[in-house]
This record gives sequence, C-alpha cells and structure tokens, in this order.
Amino acid sequence: MSEQSFEQMLNESFKTIHTGEVVEGTVIAVKPDEIILNIGYKSDGILTKNEYSNDSSIDLTQVVKEGDTMDVKVLKTNDADGQVILSYKRLALDRGNKRIEEAFNNQEVLTAKVVQVLEGGLTVVVDEVRIFIPASLVSDTYEKDLSKYEGQEIQFVVTEYNPKRRRYIGNRKMLITAEKAEQAKKLFETIGVGDIVEGTVKNVTDFGAFIDLGGADGLLHISEMSWGRVENPKKTFKVGDIVKVQIKGIDGNKIALSRKFDDENPWKDAETKYAVGNEVTGKVARMTDFGAFIELEPGIDALLHVSQIAREHIEKPADVLSIGQEVTARIVDFNEADRKISLSIKALTAPEKEDEADDNADVASVDIDKVIAEQDAE
Repeated sequence: MSEQSFEQMLNESFKTIHTGEVVEGTVIAVKPDEIILNIGYKSDGILTKNEYSNDSSIDLTQVVKEGDTMDVKVLKTNDADGQVILSYKRLALDRGNKRIEEAFNNQEVLTAKVVQVLEGGLTVVVDEVRIFIPASLVSDTYEKDLSKYEGQEIQFVVTEYNPKRRRYIGNRKMLITAEKAEQAKKLFETIGVGDIVEGTVKNVTDFGAFIDLGGADGLLHISEMSWGRVENPKKTFKVGDIVKVQIKGIDGNKIALSRKFDDENPWKDAETKYAVGNEVTGKVARMTDFGAFIELEPGIDALLHVSQIAREHIEKPADVLSIGQEVTARIVDFNEADRKISLSIKALTAPEKEDEADDNADVASVDIDKVIAEQDAE
C-alpha cells in the first residue's frame, strides 16, 4: 500500500464538516482562555474564550473540564494553521434567540442577572442574548441610581423582540405594578375602619407621612400624628420607620390613618384632673394677642386669657410670657364636650370683690372659638 493511498484512507476515516454546521466535540485540553475539542475531524477544534462567552472575566478552566462534551458551531474549517475554529456562544445565541422569542410570544416571566448598569438602564443576559431594560421600565417609581441592581438577579418580561436589529427590550415595571395591584386588592379586602395595622414610612412631607401598608399607601396627616401638637413631621418620622397606625377612613383607594389611639386619649380622665378649682402647671405653647395657650399635657391645651395673666393691665401676653415658660394657674372653666379649658393666674390670689366681677366679665366676653380658630390658621 502506497503512502499516498494510506493518507487518502486516513482522511476518508474522518467525517466531513462545513462552516455553519453544528457538531459535538469532546474536550481534550483546557486553558484559561482556550478549549481544544476532538470533533471527529482530521484537525482538532479550537474554542477561544471570546467564542465561549460574552463574559470577559470568565476562566475556562473553572467552567469546563477534560472529557466534557458540548455542541459547538463551526466558524472556519481550515484557518491559517490548519485548525478548525469553533464557537459555543453563537450556537447559544441562536438557541437564545429562539428562547427569547418564545418568552416574548407567551409573555413569560424571565429571571436573569444584571451584567451591566448603564446611565439609561440595565443589561441582562439570557442564553447569551443581551436584553436591555430602560431605566423607566426598571421600577414603578423613578430611580436615579441604578447601581444597586448590579450583579442582582431580577425578573422581567420581554416587551420588544427584534432579532434583525438585535433589539430586545425587557420590562420589570409591569411585574411590579401587577404585583402591587394584587397586593392592594388583598389589602382592601382585609382592612376596615378602626383596624390597627403596622406599616412602613415611605415618605414624609410638611403636612404628613405616607405609610406603606403592604399593597397601598395611607396618609397620616400631621393633625393625626399625636394627641399632642406636632410642629414638624420630619422631626417625628423618617423613611423606613415601622409604625403602628389606625385606619381612620377609606375612600375608594385612599386610606386616612391616625395615631390618636383611644386608649391614649388624654381627655378620658380630664374631667377629674382638670376640674374647676384645680391648680395646674403647664408650659406656654403658643400665643395670640388675646391670650396664651398653655400645654397641660400632650393633647390638652388650655387658654389663659390676657385678662387673667396678672392683676395689672397687660396689653398682650408676649409682654410678660415667653414660649416654653412654665406657669401655674387655676382651672376656672372646663367644657369636656367642646374640649375647652380656661385658666387664670389671678385666681390664685384672693381678688377684691370688684376685681372678681371684672374678671368674670372679661372671661365671659372672650370668644374662645374665635381665638382657637385664629391660632390654628397661623
């Protein structure tokens, strides 16, 4: 048998392959950036790291070992060195395109790791197909900083599929919106006015705080934050606080909340504590030209009319009193129905009969409702 005929017979023993063909190979050697496969051809196949994955940080020795089998795509049957050049990622990309098309048609929820955070959104990879999720579709609220998503696995649906332009768009916002709608439905089915629930402070404004109740937000107005006076909600609550609140009202999808719990109502024992004739001590909370409001305890303010501050004539309370000053006075009127209490410092000393008559006339002539309304308007 001649040497030439033997070579011909040897060549005939190997299969024929073509560019673009998918073949199965067995790994016979692995380097960090290259895999050599026996593909049953006269030359071994070379699979570089660039043709294995789009992940440039990958170490092939950590993902492939000798003896492994894999399907690969033939890129070249005979390069300059007589080798066969193979690709794994292009085959995966072909299969990935089919996978993404199915997910797009079926509106399937996909899960993938975020491989890149861009100024305009996130990039994820599914079976070597890169899918872009625009910033506006990452969440149901605007997020300026998307860096927290880097390396995280997220769920989304494919809402645009265009393989010719290699345009694949994902949408995470749709899932979040649908999930919250379902949570809101369950929440409204289970809560009622008067219920006490826990929530998380989501946002704090000058007029109140929005509390996430797990499906819907409720408004805790500044006037309902405490039985006492709250000057600045931002000094009372911060985002992330867990708070106990009571459902005060439900109007459609709006929920009004309160922290004025009945068992903490300071007026429930007020009739005894603040009976007419009792001597009390409190702090000046605010003032008008007509008088000063004295906080006896959080939630209970009493009016000290300007005529009851001293025996001598006082033009306005600010001339002799200051905010936060502690004063002692006597209860001269208690109206539980209207939750109004009147004080007198003058009553602590024995008045002359003439003064007493004048005092009673002064107190009687005061329109307390007008004073309170004017103070609240400030």
